[in-house]
Amino acid sequence: MGDMKYTRRQFKADFPDESACLQYLFDLRFGPDFKCEKCGRSGKFKRTKNRRTFTCGCGKRQVSPTAGTIFNKSEIPLEDYFLTIFLMSQGKNGMAATEIARIVGCEYKTALSMSRRIRSLMRFGSSPFSGTVEVDETYIGGRRHGKRGRGAAGKTAVFGISNRDTGKVFAKAVPNVRAKTVMPLIRENVKIGSTVMTDEMASYKRSKEHGYNHHTVRHSAGEYVRGNVYTNSIEGFWGQLKRSVDGTYHAVSPAHLQEYVDEHVFRWNHRNSPVHLFHLLLSEVVRPS
Repeated sequence: MGDMKYTRRQFKADFPDESACLQYLFDLRFGPDFKCEKCGRSGKFKRTKNRRTFTCGCGKRQVSPTAGTIFNKSEIPLEDYFLTIFLMSQGKNGMAATEIARIVGCEYKTALSMSRRIRSLMRFGSSPFSGTVEVDETYIGGRRHGKRGRGAAGKTAVFGISNRDTGKVFAKAVPNVRAKTVMPLIRENVKIGSTVMTDEMASYKRSKEHGYNHHTVRHSAGEYVRGNVYTNSIEGFWGQLKRSVDGTYHAVSPAHLQEYVDEHVFRWNHRNSPVHLFHLLLSEVVRPS
């Protein structure tokens, strides 16, 4: 995240109650001068009493700023949702549902439900990378004593691509890192003709056949940088992801790992944004799907 700060004091001033949260969503989604299709007048919508809707002064048109969003058909107060988004937007490592429950003052299952809905806003969406990219894999989770399971020592494999030109990453939990699994992901997310930097893993050896300028660094031989050939950028992302999973969430099941990967890809890709992550997430709430 960039230098933009958004403090708890500012948050409390901007969103003191349910009405303030709902008004913000209405303005963000429709704009303060929203025009009524029935009477043709603009800026005449007012909050409907005891409902999450706004009604035009003519009484013939009613709209809901929460329809089709993560708040739709949820009885959880918007105040709690907004506070959870704020809490999750602070720092690099995210926040566990247990801590959210403690601060918000709700049940653990409520905090978990809110955080999962909020993470759904962070799914990767981008045009394919071009230029120079780094491709690598890592393993997340598992047991300390290494019972056999997914990936290495019971861990789940995560495949990743880092674009050196933009600093953005793509990452996906995968069942394995065989060529038949990773090469389609490279083709889908990297434009043909781009330069691809990898380690010497066999799965990447056919990159040149697929139209990429492929260069390899030999980690097994103790080689980590050879001129412009290295995978340090994607490894930097792996380090942040592992610190977050191990330090904040402690254990993440393979079934839900992609949600946490998406969260930290989103954080990483917006780390230099001039807009605070809190406001970016609220913009995602009302973005057309």
